Amino acid sequence: MATIENATEKPELAGQRALVTGGTRGIGAAVVRGLLDAGAEVLTTARSAASTAPEGAAFVAADVRTRAGAEALATAARETLGGVDILVHNAGGAQPHASAAAIPDEEWQDALDLNFLASVRLDALLTPGMRERRSGRIVHVSSAAVLTPMGQFLHYTAAKAALENYSRGLSLELAPFGVRVNTVTPGRVATPGGEATREQWARLNAAPGQVNADDTVPLGREGRPEDIADAVLFLVSDRASWLTGSSLVVDGGEFPRG
Repeated sequence: MATIENATEKPELAGQRALVTGGTRGIGAAVVRGLLDAGAEVLTTARSAASTAPEGAAFVAADVRTRAGAEALATAARETLGGVDILVHNAGGAQPHASAAAIPDEEWQDALDLNFLASVRLDALLTPGMRERRSGRIVHVSSAAVLTPMGQFLHYTAAKAALENYSRGLSLELAPFGVRVNTVTPGRVATPGGEATREQWARLNAAPGQVNADDTVPLGREGRPEDIADAVLFLVSDRASWLTGSSLVVDGGEFPRG
């Protein structure tokens, strides 16, 4: 039974205002639920309707692939939340192709816009407020696929690799203002989007089916969206107050470390 003292403690992120992109399903939805449970006020966004947004979160439709979409989202965040203390960039993805040469120019641009430039633009719009308040936490969600890039996903992994490099540089610039910037790098996670992408990859490689995670992941299972959300929640909490410029790989030990 909780003591009276523990029962009256504030949730860890009480009073914090959070914006999560791509927060209506999979990893993003798990992050939104975790932030809400920790006491934060949350606004999330996606290109689709809000029907699957976690209960308790505010929602605005926005296409973060464009400069106009980023500006509209930043405006909505200021109007809805009054400012942003926590910014989690989760929106991302790309479709595999038979080879790097088969990836059309427009898909290279789309991959860069969604997986890299969306974060650059939104950060530029929202970090001035964090600098002024001398406080803020930013998490960019990358992919462990950057550790073993393949031609079929090269537009995606190249964009995510750029995101990780950018995150490190931004962390150094913002650290003197009390703003922390970190990256979470997920491995294979059981989400609808991830399953669909792996099925496409298997068809392109004439594979009989997806490789069983039990055979390739040292910890013996695929990740759950909550595994990644827990890492994000740690990084935006005061428990990670001396952590910035890091890339936290959460993959069950599957991918090689440099």
